[in-house]
Amino acid sequence: MPEIIRIEMDNPLYQKERELRNQVLLRPIGIPDFGWEMNDKNSWHFVAVEDAKVIGCVILFPLNEEKSKAQLMQMAVDNSWQGKGVGKLLVQSLMAFATAVEIKEIEIHSRAEVTTFYEQLGFQVYGDEFEEVGIKHRLLHLKI
Repeated sequence: MPEIIRIEMDNPLYQKERELRNQVLLRPIGIPDFGWEMNDKNSWHFVAVEDAKVIGCVILFPLNEEKSKAQLMQMAVDNSWQGKGVGKLLVQSLMAFATAVEIKEIEIHSRAEVTTFYEQLGFQVYGDEFEEVGIKHRLLHLKI
């Protein structure tokens, strides 16, 4: 299984994370490369690495000054690794980190078709379905 590492933006793996997000998340829906990085500077970054290759990533963005609430964002897993537990490992590592730094709640704007994945990890859907970047989403949250 891959190693999950929390990285800073000056880590060379960050550029590989950016490329993975472009490939898996942005290009398929027509968003320009690097078009969704506005929160990167203020986020915690987690990558899944196998044989020096970034095969998965996710960021955790604090939503308030106290950093007691945060949003899980930009979750991407290389197509050849999807369905093999990489996403689960990333979310579990992110949740362990959130607990350690005393984040009390995590929310997600999840693409509607993958909501079940997050529910299996303890997140709960709330509110109505909504559209974001032209895709149906659901809002989920988890109290820690």
